[in-house]
Amino acid sequence: MSTPQSDIDKRKQISVRGIAQVETVTTIKKAFNRHLHYTLVKDRNVSTPRDYYFALAYCVKDNLVSRWIRTQQYYYEKDPKRVYYLSLEYYMGRSLQNTMINLGIQSACDEAMYQLGLDIEELEELEDDAGLGNGGLGRLAACFLDSMATLGLAAYGYGIRYEYGIFAQKIKNGEQVEEPDDWLRFGNPWEKARPEYMLPVNFYGHVENTPQGKKWVNTQVVFAMPYDNPIPGFGNNVVNTLRLWSAKSPIEFNLKFFNDGDYIQAVLDRNLAENISRVLYPNDNIFEGKELRLKQEYFMCAATLQDIIRRFKSSKFGSRDVVRTSFDMFPNKVAIQLNDTHPSLAIPELMRILLDVEGLSWEKSWDIVVNTCAYTNHTVLPEALERWPCSLLENILPRHMEIIYHINFLHLEAVRQKYPGDFDRLRRMSLIEEEGDKRVNMAHLAIVGSHAVNGVAAIHSEIIKKAVFKDFYELSPEKFQNKTNGITPRRWLLLCNPSLADLIAEKIGEDWVVHLDQLQLLKQWSQDPGFQRAVQKVKQENKLKLSQLLEKEYNIKINPSSLFDIQVKRIHEYKRQLLNCLHIITLYNRIKKDPNANITPRTIMIGGKAAPGYYVAKKIIKLICSVASVVNNDPIVGDKLKVIFLENYRVTLAERIIPAADLSEQISTAGTEASGTGNMKFMLNGALTIGTLDGANVEMAEEMGSDNIFIFGMTVDDVEALQNRGYNAYDYYNRNPEIRQCVDQIQNGYFSPNNPDEFKDIADILLKYDRFYLLADYEAYIECQDKVSSIYQDQTKWVEMAINNIASSGKFSSDRTIEEYAKDIWGVEPSWEKLPAPHEPREEDETPAIK
Repeated sequence: MSTPQSDIDKRKQISVRGIAQVETVTTIKKAFNRHLHYTLVKDRNVSTPRDYYFALAYCVKDNLVSRWIRTQQYYYEKDPKRVYYLSLEYYMGRSLQNTMINLGIQSACDEAMYQLGLDIEELEELEDDAGLGNGGLGRLAACFLDSMATLGLAAYGYGIRYEYGIFAQKIKNGEQVEEPDDWLRFGNPWEKARPEYMLPVNFYGHVENTPQGKKWVNTQVVFAMPYDNPIPGFGNNVVNTLRLWSAKSPIEFNLKFFNDGDYIQAVLDRNLAENISRVLYPNDNIFEGKELRLKQEYFMCAATLQDIIRRFKSSKFGSRDVVRTSFDMFPNKVAIQLNDTHPSLAIPELMRILLDVEGLSWEKSWDIVVNTCAYTNHTVLPEALERWPCSLLENILPRHMEIIYHINFLHLEAVRQKYPGDFDRLRRMSLIEEEGDKRVNMAHLAIVGSHAVNGVAAIHSEIIKKAVFKDFYELSPEKFQNKTNGITPRRWLLLCNPSLADLIAEKIGEDWVVHLDQLQLLKQWSQDPGFQRAVQKVKQENKLKLSQLLEKEYNIKINPSSLFDIQVKRIHEYKRQLLNCLHIITLYNRIKKDPNANITPRTIMIGGKAAPGYYVAKKIIKLICSVASVVNNDPIVGDKLKVIFLENYRVTLAERIIPAADLSEQISTAGTEASGTGNMKFMLNGALTIGTLDGANVEMAEEMGSDNIFIFGMTVDDVEALQNRGYNAYDYYNRNPEIRQCVDQIQNGYFSPNNPDEFKDIADILLKYDRFYLLADYEAYIECQDKVSSIYQDQTKWVEMAINNIASSGKFSSDRTIEEYAKDIWGVEPSWEKLPAPHEPREEDETPAIK
């Protein structure tokens, strides 16, 4: 087994990605000292490690700024069609290392810090994750931004600058405790506030009919202050913008305060307006109809659309005067992508602006809206779909509610014409659900108001057409498309697994970083003993590194040659962490029964956050921790089996875990996971997948061949058949003694001796209320896991499969996904051309930058 390299050994190796230029290193050292002195106002005697991190971050940002300004000037002159990606979540993680890699200055910065007696890795550790997302949807948005910049698209991300991101998870006595994520505590070196471009957003009030049309009056105003974050493309000198809005209270007071004389209270109440951008809602795949959340959604849409229209109207001739007055060209110059239904209020808001402010007719306005907007669906779970009460909308956004009613009226007219007399279809397709409290179905609004609707994996897009939105597909089949998700290879290989990236580059050059399909060239070496050994060595080093980190963190001795079996994702019943837990208990029981049996040693790691109000998910965490505590402290088990619950799973932890994984668990009930992207990250880093035929697993199996992946369990059709037959968990419980033993141990307090009833609810769910059919898939899962164990003992076979996984992951680059969105939905062409670097002359004279 290889030992980890010392820093000196690492420095002796020259990365294939280039040696630092001497003049660059000198420039960086000068800039570093200048920022320490002038920006941070410190000298070496009083500087803290965090000051050094900030000095380096500012130094790297210096390299971004001229590229950033130049890119925006270039768009201003060329006036291309612009793409606007609207998302309530961006799970960015850290920016320092990613920026250095994309600008090609990592080795120079590393060398400069080394010469200054600093360790760049220690400085990188001081950056807080930008955790402005819950999980997959937010991380996808971050990968998409990276790809849009790398493909040279004139693209802008728009979202909210939450003061508090996704909570930090602490595990205390086996239970999740949430702590606020005060990520801006020390400031954010990457963002640039733009108070001069602050915009008003209206709430409440009422609608008046005037001779000039409808007027929304007596509103309460909140201001949206933009903060711009640079998004560098890889090696192409393009820097796009992620603009995040922060809520600011208006300066003027409500005059009644002065009548009351309560000036102090008036100042304190300013906080109420600013609460809109205070905190990210920590719910993934669960809809919670809270007023503040609705305000967040509208706040983002209203501010963004004002910005989009201002930019559309601005001429390209160096003048800020409004030049474009006709909106005929709007859909040819603007594409708006709605990341799930959270930004779907953009549809009635754009209608309101075109009708009430710009004075267009309804027909013209609707035509513009539909041809501009497109909607991505991310989930088929009914409890995740947004349905806002009409009473809430009428109160907060009265004009929008009127517009939605009229959209619905015209939509139902169209349905009635095509399907006369089919009243049940009208009920199903209405944007307004009439049962109980009247509600607006936001997915229906998004479909009707968009020219394209896409799912995020082939199987998911089929389910949308055949089940969830079947009626809408029958009405407008031309709208529906598939765009299988992807991940950025910059962060998820180059940054997080540099040794593997170097190994690949030695074999096939470096073009794969932007053309990931070139990885298929590696297939020719899948059986080459030399290449197999090299891949194994990289994996072993990554595992050793992770083992040391975990031993320090959790005080558990880990066997680095054991199989690292990992499931990291949000804790949710449909993702079936509980099935994984049943496997752990089964392995434990087998070892206890026959301690001398030939067992493949495993270290099983499970990580992820549960929504704070999701009782069952939190119970599952507690069960995993309780099982871990029994397993890890049983001398009979020894190092054959170790279980770790990974605390506070986030982007930065994923970058450590994924390169060290042997086995990736993607075990959702078939038909529930829209796509998954963690599955792709593991595959790219040479882990093998055990999974159901769900989400993108289906396409992964197609790409690599079914002999390179461990597929088990029911298919979507099997699940449907089981539903129709009626699922009775007791059938499986009574038939299989291993299941019975596991469930009984959970039920009778084997893992909670101090509180025997602790996990009764979980046993009840498994036996009585299980919507995700764990026991139906248990036997197939255990059998498949046995197959995994036996193949792991044949390391030659295992590493061959791992190489085939890496070589087959080209399709799952977010560059491919974005290229498809660009061509099929947005009507723009990607470009792999480089913009001139800041020190190179430009084709034309300088013109003023425009935001």
